[in-house]
Amino acid sequence: MKILHTSDWHLGQNFFTKSRKQEHQAFLDWLLDEIDNNQIDAVIVAGDIFDTGSPPSYAREMYNQFVVSISQRNCSLVVLGGNHDSVSTLKESKSLLACLHTYVVANTSDDLNDQLLVLNNRDGSVGAIVCAVPFVRPRDVLTSQAGESGTEKRQALGDAIKAHYHDLYQAAVNLRKDNGWQVPIIATGHLTALGVSPSKSVRDIYIGTLDGFAADGFPPADYIALGHIHRPQIVAKSEHIRYSGSPIPLSFDELKFNKQVVLVEFNGEARVRIEPISIPSFQPMGVLKGSLEEIDVQLSQYKDHDDPKAVWLHIEVSVQDYLSDLQQRIQLMTEGLNVEVLQLQRTRGPKAQALTQEAKETLSELTPNDVFQKRLALEVFEGDEEIARRDRIQTQFANIVAEVENVEASE
Repeated sequence: MKILHTSDWHLGQNFFTKSRKQEHQAFLDWLLDEIDNNQIDAVIVAGDIFDTGSPPSYAREMYNQFVVSISQRNCSLVVLGGNHDSVSTLKESKSLLACLHTYVVANTSDDLNDQLLVLNNRDGSVGAIVCAVPFVRPRDVLTSQAGESGTEKRQALGDAIKAHYHDLYQAAVNLRKDNGWQVPIIATGHLTALGVSPSKSVRDIYIGTLDGFAADGFPPADYIALGHIHRPQIVAKSEHIRYSGSPIPLSFDELKFNKQVVLVEFNGEARVRIEPISIPSFQPMGVLKGSLEEIDVQLSQYKDHDDPKAVWLHIEVSVQDYLSDLQQRIQLMTEGLNVEVLQLQRTRGPKAQALTQEAKETLSELTPNDVFQKRLALEVFEGDEEIARRDRIQTQFANIVAEVENVEASE
């Protein structure tokens, strides 16, 4: 039995006003090729199929077409709901997709059979049992008790999720035993396991008030396919508990690590291989950091970039002094290059460092305006509106200081 584990597609996402439609379509086409090349029996998508609860029509069409394409390959598809997915949106086509070897589990259920899936190999024989756990909403597993503290609620929720996992796993064990199947049991999840490293694009939506789920709360399944964290990684040093990560970078900081899907192979009940498969980049992106002079040098690498797709850039400029024309300077530097600056930031580090160097100054040596200007220097004001706002703040502060000084003088 060969399974591909993936997650966090976020179909329909816009990235600084840029559509990801072409990237997502390229990924799905690539994924279909990998299914063919590796003779995959089933694909598990561990949550966040869509970026929002009301995805654009093209994203739904892309999803539906993928289901059709994968069914033609005699490959099963397991779709788990994530915190970004709408339960009703996923459920509306659940019955129809079931006719195409696709199992949709949008939310947890009181009936464990709704989350207990039996997957077949390409030859039609039983290949695996899946404890299909999607994003867990507290109301689905827990009844709130009056008078509980925040800590007690977190503990109760963690215990309820752990119990749900183990009840489902025990049902899978019984099912395997009753039928005499020698097949693996696979569990899924869409949550934050304690000790993992998220990226900036992972919104702080975990499980209700639960900040993280302890890895020892997972059942002893043969493989645990997780979603929600976009950085691929192993959980609690356990090779069989993994986040596959998102297939495309959903924020610039995700460029630091390779994107992947995970191939898991079983021989009967025995796990014989866990192999990450790197996903190629479908959109050139880059991060540039440094002074204006250093940024100018770094931009030279794109002079010969003749790809039809412009490079999407995040530029972080470190400057000691305030520059009102920073955006215009960057525009001049990038003129004639096949790049698009999607995010421009000013590094605040040098300013903070300057304040640290002046830490020996005491308040008695500084005027109120000195302190205010040092604090204001830590903020970034770009564009005419922001500069006008800065001027209003300075005027208002000056008026307040004047009023206080007048009161002190009259006393």
